[in-house]
Amino acid sequence: MTALTIVANTKRAMRRLLILSLTSVITTACVSSPVESPSDIAKSASETNNKIILTSQVKWEKLNPARGDKSPQAGTLWGDRKGTVPTGFLAKFVDGFSSPPHIHNATYRAVVISGLIHNDDPDAADMWMPAGSFWTQPKGEVHITAARGATNIALVEIDKGPYLVLPVKEAFDSGERPINVDVSNIIWINLPGNPPSGNGVKLAYLWGSQQESQPNGTFVKLPAGFSASIHSHGSIFRAVVIKGEPQYQVSETESETLEPGSYFSSKGEAVHKVSSKAGVESIFYIRTVGQYDVIPVQSSN
Repeated sequence: MTALTIVANTKRAMRRLLILSLTSVITTACVSSPVESPSDIAKSASETNNKIILTSQVKWEKLNPARGDKSPQAGTLWGDRKGTVPTGFLAKFVDGFSSPPHIHNATYRAVVISGLIHNDDPDAADMWMPAGSFWTQPKGEVHITAARGATNIALVEIDKGPYLVLPVKEAFDSGERPINVDVSNIIWINLPGNPPSGNGVKLAYLWGSQQESQPNGTFVKLPAGFSASIHSHGSIFRAVVIKGEPQYQVSETESETLEPGSYFSSKGEAVHKVSSKAGVESIFYIRTVGQYDVIPVQSSN
């Protein structure tokens, strides 16, 4: 995208227009495979390089120590915020939090997991994004972040660190432009290869390309009471629970309940077995390099 000089209210209009182009961001869709039966289960998580981090296991620290007790909390899921590697972390804000205008040295993407988050130009009208919303914040651009609600948590990811909070006087134009997508504007499509159904797996393409060896980000929605295998074919696979309390199959006899903010990952060819609880759908944010398949699992009943 070419750099544009846009006033604040025009930028907000552009963000809404960008929603319409999200479905064309990824050039190759997830491809489904035949329904899999329980007897077809591949190696369990305990026998592979699959890893999980439960929300209760997240270690929290101050996101911006310079603000003392007013600092949001950060809990790293992968990578290192203080290093140069790709990183994903949970950011937690108290009710009523509002940052001063600031910039970051690195562009980030984010997904609201709970509460309401506002992230925009300092003079912009409030746009409170609920759980399931997605936004991007370009490096160098002045903005504020605010939160309201009993529990306010967002997933934040960067492609290269360190992740720093810097003063307005260091602002610069990177040529990138921010995007705010409310959950009501997320565009869901049926799982490719399956007949249209209101009760099937849904996908939402967010960024990147699913061509071989290319990074990309998507949402996957499993209906209530639905089981599936997610087969990763790329070099790295990362998933964070955004909604629901899905079960993750650790072995043939053991499973873990993943609350929102929980994380699972793998390297290379891998299989992740997940299922939604009865009456509660599940949504996952998936960041991967390469392609993956979501395969419905046939009930043994």
